[in-house]
Amino acid sequence: MSQEELLQLTNLLFPKALPTPQQLEEQYPPRNLPEGARVTRYAPSPTGHMHLGNLFSAFISERVAHTTGGVFFVRIEDTDKKREIEDGVSAILQDLASFGFQVDEGVTGVGEETGIYGPFHQRQREEIYHVYARELTLQGLAYPCFCTADELSALRERQEAQKLTPGYYGEFAACRNLTLDEIKAKLDAGLPYVLRLRSPGKEEGKVFFDDMIKGKIEMPENTQDVVLLKSDGIPTYHFAHVVDDHLMRTTHVVRGDEWIASAPIHLQLFKLLGFKPPKYAHIAPLMKEDNGGKRKLSKRKDLEAAVSYYFEQGYPAGSVKEYLLTLANSNFEEWRKVNGDAPQDSFAFNLKKMSSSGALVDLVKFNDVSKNVISRLSAEAVAKAVTDWAGEYDKDFHQKLTRDEEFTKGIFAIDRGGNKPRKDLACWRDAVDYTAYFFDAPTEYDLPENISAADAAAILERYVADYDHDVDKDGWFNGLKAICPDLGYSPDVKAYKKDPDAFKGHVGDVSTVVRLAITGRRNTPDLYAIMQLLGKDECVKRIQNAMAFFRQ
Repeated sequence: MSQEELLQLTNLLFPKALPTPQQLEEQYPPRNLPEGARVTRYAPSPTGHMHLGNLFSAFISERVAHTTGGVFFVRIEDTDKKREIEDGVSAILQDLASFGFQVDEGVTGVGEETGIYGPFHQRQREEIYHVYARELTLQGLAYPCFCTADELSALRERQEAQKLTPGYYGEFAACRNLTLDEIKAKLDAGLPYVLRLRSPGKEEGKVFFDDMIKGKIEMPENTQDVVLLKSDGIPTYHFAHVVDDHLMRTTHVVRGDEWIASAPIHLQLFKLLGFKPPKYAHIAPLMKEDNGGKRKLSKRKDLEAAVSYYFEQGYPAGSVKEYLLTLANSNFEEWRKVNGDAPQDSFAFNLKKMSSSGALVDLVKFNDVSKNVISRLSAEAVAKAVTDWAGEYDKDFHQKLTRDEEFTKGIFAIDRGGNKPRKDLACWRDAVDYTAYFFDAPTEYDLPENISAADAAAILERYVADYDHDVDKDGWFNGLKAICPDLGYSPDVKAYKKDPDAFKGHVGDVSTVVRLAITGRRNTPDLYAIMQLLGKDECVKRIQNAMAFFRQ
């Protein structure tokens, strides 16, 4: 078409007055940030619930921005209304808040936005996309396509039968060379249409870009006349994200490596629109070991793929993020060993240290990481977190925890702090069993093989006779040792006698019997602290119950 015909076509397709590209450049100016600061975004579609891969991508984006003094913003890509789920946006925002993400700009709540680069819902930016779609049409780089779904399906079948590259391009682009009069006639007939890119790509052409994770990538140039605007005037992802990332001044785009195949389209659009493209960082999918091999973590097969799993089990946000850092940067674990109590934010995260192959999600290792994280929390923080979790996921447990808040706090204070804190809890659900004997006296006792029920009863009878609840820990332990000779046990835990028949055991065996009477378990945190928290009357009652059990 001539320039005059292109102008007529543009006015037909975009009759409404629109801002100019220059006006938009002035409305959304370059950001005034320190040198090296990066601007990243999390741009989810509200079409499903967040999974671990989404969270991983969002976390990497947030780290890239905040470790450089940059900006992390949230944009909602809501152009696919048919697939949108109810409360999709609020669920996304709740998940981000639950994991403690610091969102600097963008969508911060349902109906709430902050920052001058909005609106941050793509559905509200229709006019902005039309500005650039109009510009491409005026330059002869976009045209209306009236092909129906049936016609496109028939085209694909024909291409597949001839073993040709499928798609809408070159000789197969039926509407590419329609005259202005032909287009007018179709518009007058009310035929629906989409706006397509008139790709200048050549079959022999190549595109090169330097991926921040995978290094230099070379791919065939895009030759497809991809859709820019759908029949309702709403843009496709390809077109919308290019316009948005330019005007929002995004410097780095972190996304799954399934988008590498689309990179030639995106880079072509950036070039045709005269925009500088952002740096891309394509993340490999998270993997899981399966029958000796590896496969992608699956939303359908793997419970741990869903972010909701971590909420339901009660994993702290800090544990999840700590584990994601071990997946993201191989040097994080060594850093943590040296900087045991340092906040995660002080770790110098680096995109270039991410693996180009998929990281393996290992729940056993994750639980170990979470135990370490929880072991560094205060008793107050643990008690509150467990209580909050139980309030949503275990009402009976919540009632026990809230019966006496100081007592609950005391439970989690035992063996907390110091150089070697206990690591019993990987998640708050573990606390149900961990705390059970504090709320309910034991009724069963599993004695070691070397201690008979008669001996256990004798130990408890002797122990309770001289039980002094008010002594300090040393005095308490000395009391245990003092009764050993009377019962045929050695007060020395390292005692050894050549005649095994004359050696019943040592003070450790005696304390095991007392531990069983109080808790029903052989392995617990500090027994003295447990007994102090339970109180004298409760301890005596439990010892007497155990004596009666062993005498049956």
